[in-house]
Amino acid sequence: MNVEQISIFIENKSGRLAEITRILGEASINIRALSLADTSDFGILRLIVNDVEKAKQVLKEKGFTVNKTEVVAVEVPDQPGGLATILQTLDRDRINVEYMYAFVERCGGNAVIIFRFDETEKALVSLNSGGFSILEGERLYSL
Repeated sequence: MNVEQISIFIENKSGRLAEITRILGEASINIRALSLADTSDFGILRLIVNDVEKAKQVLKEKGFTVNKTEVVAVEVPDQPGGLATILQTLDRDRINVEYMYAFVERCGGNAVIIFRFDETEKALVSLNSGGFSILEGERLYSL
């Protein structure tokens, strides 16, 4: 049920993000979702892509530090309060969200929230018992 995400550590300077997207584009890798967090010296670019292993390979070949982690993708109606219902369920079960980001699907009225939890298995039980739709990686990579 988990989704593979890559995290790329990049220097916080002009052109680095453009370089990464160029490398991925030239390798025919499609970015499905992304999040960028930065400090004054470096950034962490988190990506959901259609080919995780190929993305890791081409970026490492160009000298980037790349890690693969598992995250959880939850589908929620794209309407006011949609995210709140998920977070209330997680809070009720005392599950900590390490980070999250979202995107809206091309078709349909749903958003997809990407979560990283400190206790993934416990979070999956909580989300399933709350009736939330958890997306398989293959479906997410091809949206």
